Amino acid sequence: MNNIEIEPLEILYQDAYIVAINKPSGLLVHKSPIDKHETRFALQELRNQIGQYVYPVHRLDKPTSGVLLFALSKEIAQMMGEIFRNNEVKKEYIAVVRGYVDDSGMIDHPLKEMLDSRAQKERGITKEEQEAQTEYECLERVELPYAVSRYPVARYSLVKLKPHTGRKHQLRRHMKHIHHHMIGDTKHGRGEHNKLFREKFGCHRLLLHAKNISFVHPMTQVSVCIDAKMDKTMQQLFKSFGWDSVE
Repeated sequence: MNNIEIEPLEILYQDAYIVAINKPSGLLVHKSPIDKHETRFALQELRNQIGQYVYPVHRLDKPTSGVLLFALSKEIAQMMGEIFRNNEVKKEYIAVVRGYVDDSGMIDHPLKEMLDSRAQKERGITKEEQEAQTEYECLERVELPYAVSRYPVARYSLVKLKPHTGRKHQLRRHMKHIHHHMIGDTKHGRGEHNKLFREKFGCHRLLLHAKNISFVHPMTQVSVCIDAKMDKTMQQLFKSFGWDSVE
């Protein structure tokens, strides 16, 4: 019987109340009916790794990598949850999108709350639109000598994204709204660009990374800022494009 050795999760921050990891792309936070076949979950792996029960205080989509916070007690989870609900947590993401994005801007576009289950859809249950804002800044641009769709070359931008609200798939849906679909996004993106990155660069992941999160610690009242480095896939890709503004 072969024992598959699981690489330990990278712990970015830990104290008596909170622990933060650098979640790999493709790892679920916890069990989900949408991904019944998955057997690996950040929640369980971190619990096993530190020998202590952990409570998620927010979530990252399965294909997104980066800073993910857990509380070490129900009480702290409730306190952190309140901080998130009050928009007192600042988050920065980086992403690769198609086309040349404006230097900076604010996307203020309401999003319908996404249905969580097939049963809700079948019963015709709809959810209301919710306000949603995302601030963006273009960090780098690149033109590649590959024809995509009706264009003779392919253009892409590296963007910094700061969500001011926390809607499901907000960043991916907002970039789609301004016609700069995120690369590797199989739900809201563009297949021809995803295919190019798979075939030319061996990149099979969503190019969205939760780089930084900052907040005032609910127990110590000290400002905490946690930063997560990108994985090798993103690092090598950015290096090949000559993008050195982000580590």
